[in-house]
Amino acid sequence: MRVGAVDCGTNSVRLLVADVEGRDKCDVHREMRVVRLGQDVDRTGELAPEALERTRLALVDYAATCRALGVRAVRMVATSATRDAGNRSVFADMVRGVMGVEPEVISGAEEAALSFDGATHGLDPREGPFLAIDIGGGSTELVLGTTAVESALSVDVGSVRLTERHLHDDPPTPAQVAAAKADVDEAIARVREVVPVESARTAVGLAGSVTTVAALALELTEYDSDRIHLSRISADDVRAVSRQLLSMTAPERAARAVIHPGRLDVISAGALVLATLVDRLDLPEVLVSEWDILDGIAWSIHRPGAA
Repeated sequence: MRVGAVDCGTNSVRLLVADVEGRDKCDVHREMRVVRLGQDVDRTGELAPEALERTRLALVDYAATCRALGVRAVRMVATSATRDAGNRSVFADMVRGVMGVEPEVISGAEEAALSFDGATHGLDPREGPFLAIDIGGGSTELVLGTTAVESALSVDVGSVRLTERHLHDDPPTPAQVAAAKADVDEAIARVREVVPVESARTAVGLAGSVTTVAALALELTEYDSDRIHLSRISADDVRAVSRQLLSMTAPERAARAVIHPGRLDVISAGALVLATLVDRLDLPEVLVSEWDILDGIAWSIHRPGAA
């Protein structure tokens, strides 16, 4: 069955077209557009008109791609920014008009389950329990389980949110970095109340901030998803990359080809979240997955109700 999965996050909107049968999946097409749907949502509580228009233009192309590739079923989910927006009905109307499907504004728990399903697919259960760490633009999900989710929590510390809230200078000042870390520390304290993180045997990191940190730690000269997928990045390397990014200017970050242009202004915050998690949870390394919520969405279409 050929399916189309669309993940509309705070920073990017992504499309996966795949042929799915059972737990087998063959990717046909993957695409990402940085649309910054969550622009100023943390401050205003509303989706900005220009952010909605950027998202609409991307979805027009995605709808055309799905038609051209013969997609039979589409599922579109929207996460942190749309959850927080008071005008999300405007977003939903736009999506219905462009994609012809109802966008699902999923809860943090649903987001965690889909991300866990995507990130841990194919991993050896003997390496579990897994702690999946999904660092997005608006929120971060921490999910514990082996073959299924046992506990999870979504917290509002993402790369876009922390950048807009704290990291105003380029590079950010020590005081701004400390304020951002304090937000992450507070979030980790809430996670510990719900998720027994100390029982995890393997930490699995996913989504753009994590894969970009991995690309930098691996000293890649160009982004290579095959090299990044299932790479293991030590805690020391995570810390080093985070320190480096937080000390760089925008032109210096732009000179690193592995950093997507749409992440240049927020990657420092994403790396800070990962480094703080590594420190506070005493993680020796992070297993990096290129598979994430998008893959989980694709499997959920083939198995209705599975997510």
